Amino acid sequence: MLSSTSVRSYLHLHFLVMIWGFTAIVGLMVSISPVALVLYRTFFAAVGLGVVVLLFKKSFWVAGRDLARILGVGFLLSAHWMLFFASARVSTASVCLAGMATTSLWTSLLEPLVNKRKISPLEVGLGILAFAGLYVVFRFEFDHALGLGLAIASAMLAASFTVANSHLVQRIDAWVITFYEMSAASLFSLLFLGISESNNWNGGAPFIPAPGDWIWILFLALVCTVYASTMATQLMKQFSAYLINLTINLEPVYGIALAFFIFGEKERMTQGFYMGTLLILLAVILYPLLTTTVMKKNNRKIVETGK
Repeated sequence: MLSSTSVRSYLHLHFLVMIWGFTAIVGLMVSISPVALVLYRTFFAAVGLGVVVLLFKKSFWVAGRDLARILGVGFLLSAHWMLFFASARVSTASVCLAGMATTSLWTSLLEPLVNKRKISPLEVGLGILAFAGLYVVFRFEFDHALGLGLAIASAMLAASFTVANSHLVQRIDAWVITFYEMSAASLFSLLFLGISESNNWNGGAPFIPAPGDWIWILFLALVCTVYASTMATQLMKQFSAYLINLTINLEPVYGIALAFFIFGEKERMTQGFYMGTLLILLAVILYPLLTTTVMKKNNRKIVETGK
């Protein structure tokens, strides 16, 4: 039975997941372009993380080769967020979150390739289930095909930097990694903003925030990134990585519910959309459950056979 402290911590974890589910909605509440939004978000997040690193008296030093890899991951991170916010702009927050729900499955397919291990039949089967869900969403929401495509591309980039970070965090502090990644992401966003402005790729969207935009920009940077990430890391001391990852998989559910609550009829989708999204979420939630079950069975066999 969970103690009152554990219950509060578990509810806190769900609150953090709700905050992350709110990010696509925030992207629709600001007037600036997605590229400019990523620039401001990553810049203020880098500043906030720098303060966290100083407060916890961690070292900023990173070896040259690792630093180059971290900066490369920062490039992926900025591209991921640009596509993420662009997806919400050209479609809806719900469509964006449905595509992003495939992130953990892309990770499960990409990680074996990077680590040079075989892809298990379980991963293939759940991947097929997720893609069946995507097919259903595409079929019923063809008008939002561009937005869903951008979200899927964003999810693939998210999976790429997740796999990269899983190797870096083995030898470098997570906060230092994130600080340099946010710094690199802000620099790349600034460069890409200059290119997009000179070629008029932003569709006339301003890059200087309106007074009301600053609240949401700081919310994204300090609450969704610095606060949520810091608190999630602290909760890892109480809960297993399995429980935390399983809870994070609920992010699209919270996000879609919040989007409908805030935007109302604008976010109402067809029944086919919700059927397809349910299939995607089913695959995402089943993955850790079935993987853990298979691992327990294999470990039991090893103990029984002594091999």
